[in-house]
Amino acid sequence: MGAVVVAFTHDETSLADPDDARQVERGKSVYGQHCASCHGARLEGQANWKQKLSNGRMPGPPHDASGHTWHHPDTVLFGITKHGLVPGKYAPPGYQSDMPAYANTLTDEEIWAVLAYIKSSWPPDIRETQRKIDSRRGR
Repeated sequence: MGAVVVAFTHDETSLADPDDARQVERGKSVYGQHCASCHGARLEGQANWKQKLSNGRMPGPPHDASGHTWHHPDTVLFGITKHGLVPGKYAPPGYQSDMPAYANTLTDEEIWAVLAYIKSSWPPDIRETQRKIDSRRGR
């Protein structure tokens, strides 16, 4: 079973634009450097990503349409990337994750660019569904 996002609000407004070719290209580069080792070079995630590892933690999920990334608003995805998978905020209380916080590694612009890159890979129906989720974020 994967992590469940329990909070859907965050201070930032979405700045990830999957139609902005420059932002997507920048995001692809940043993703390759910082994210691909856990989430796959093609956004495919780790093998058996729905099954716990021997340490009780979950493998890195895919960010393509087969995963659950698109089930969450951009501001939650931004927060998870910047601050890590914080229990009680972005995951159930007590949840342990290998997802690091990138607040001291990536700029906000780089995080938004990674999200734009990820979103650019989704088919139109998934992008539209996620856009609706994003527009309702916590309201």
